[in-house]
Parts: sequence; C-alpha cells; structure tokens
Amino acid sequence: MSEVVLFDLEDGVATVTLNRPEKLNALNGELMEELLPHLQRCWGDAAVRCVVLTGAGRGFCAGGDITMMEARGRVASPPSLEAQILGLRRNMEAPRYLLEMPKPTIAMVNGPVAGAGLSLALACDLRYAAEGAKFLTAFANVGFSGDYGGSYMLTRLVGTAKARELYFLSEAFPAAKALDLGIVNAVFPDDRLRAETTAIARRLAHGPTVAYARIKENMNLALHARYAEALDQEARYQVLTGQTEDHREARRAFLEKRPPTFVGR
Repeated sequence: MSEVVLFDLEDGVATVTLNRPEKLNALNGELMEELLPHLQRCWGDAAVRCVVLTGAGRGFCAGGDITMMEARGRVASPPSLEAQILGLRRNMEAPRYLLEMPKPTIAMVNGPVAGAGLSLALACDLRYAAEGAKFLTAFANVGFSGDYGGSYMLTRLVGTAKARELYFLSEAFPAAKALDLGIVNAVFPDDRLRAETTAIARRLAHGPTVAYARIKENMNLALHARYAEALDQEARYQVLTGQTEDHREARRAFLEKRPPTFVGR
C-alpha cells in the first residue's frame, strides 16, 4: 500500500489518517481504494478496540477530488455506466464498516470537512471537532446528489427538514453550529482536539468491548426496526453480555469498591 492512508495502533486505539494534506485529504481513486482495507483490518484485529478516523494536516477531508473527476471526464473510452456505479459502490463500503464494525468508531474532525468526507464522519459512532473546523455537504454545489451514506445518516441525526436544507442550500457552517445541530458530540480548541479525542478513544479501548459491540448493534437496529424487534434483540444481548468475563469483573469490582479492569471478553 502507498502512504495515502496511514495506520497506527497504540494502546488498543487504531488511528486511520487520510493522508493527502496538500489536497485537504480529498478522495481520489487511490485513497478510496486503500481506505477500505484499513477499516477491514480494524474490524478483524482483536487488538483494535477503538478506531479514530482523521485527516493529515489542516483538514479532515474535502470530499471528492474534482481534479481527478475532470481528468476522468476527459478519458476517450471511459468505463461503462454500470462499471462506474459498481466501482463507487465498492468504495462506499468504507462508511458501512465504520457504522457496523463491532467496535466504537470516532471521527476526529481537525479541519474542513465536506461532501463524502462529511459522510465518512457521519458514519462514525462519535464525532469530535476542532473549533476551527468547517462543515459542508457540498454535493449540490458541484451538481452531485451525494454518496457515502451522508443523506442516510444526516437525516437521522438532524431530522428530515434540516438535512434537506443542508443538502439543497449547501452552505458551509462552523463547528459551533454542528454542535448545536447534534452533528458532533463536542467541540474542542484546535490545539486540544487530538489530546481530548485520544483520551476518549483510550477510555473506550479499555472498556467492555463485547458490550460496546452489542450496544452498537442495538443502536443500528433502532434505525429501522419495529419496537418489538428491538426488545427481542436487547433481551438476547443483555443475557449474552451477562456471560462475559468483563461483566463478571465489573460485578467483583463493584463489590470490592474499585474500578473494573476490562479485558474485552
């Protein structure tokens, strides 16, 4: 693999960094193709207990690389329409992995985030932003309808009317407004974002991994299921997590009046 996506694993926290800082980490073909294998690794590696997605330099991700799109538009014999759709859909597995992997995922929004970059952030379980970050759906500004699951997630985060406004008008807004809308969980001073996000990620990495996975499944089911179906799954997972080593340790720690030491099993 090249260096357009960086991977670091420390203390149970995998940090996946989009690494095209000269382009505000805009998604070109190489970056889109390399991001998914890193997320697949995070899903399957038991040593990874929390994932942080961020961008190198002063931006998180500016969305799709327009220069790349223009170059593709000049190709004499472009791929068929169906091949283009299938290729994009394959790359769009990245936000699905962020949403569905059985581990907490965090977007550390260190600067401008737009288009598909915003969609990637929205697919994470938690989002923390620097005060100087700017948010933009962007798609309508360049004649696109949107991809990477942004319309799905934004609608559920802010409601139908506000999501449509943000997509149709496509105006940039600051981190403070993103916090007010519920798009991000917290906003930190620019120079404190990494330290604050890392502290949260390590806390999650040291937490009850199996319980987090089941909590995440319950939350994802709630996006579309009937209430009775949600109750059925909650009952099953509550009993199953009660059989884990982490739950037994938490019981002992409570009785012994000490913090639990979770091992992720």
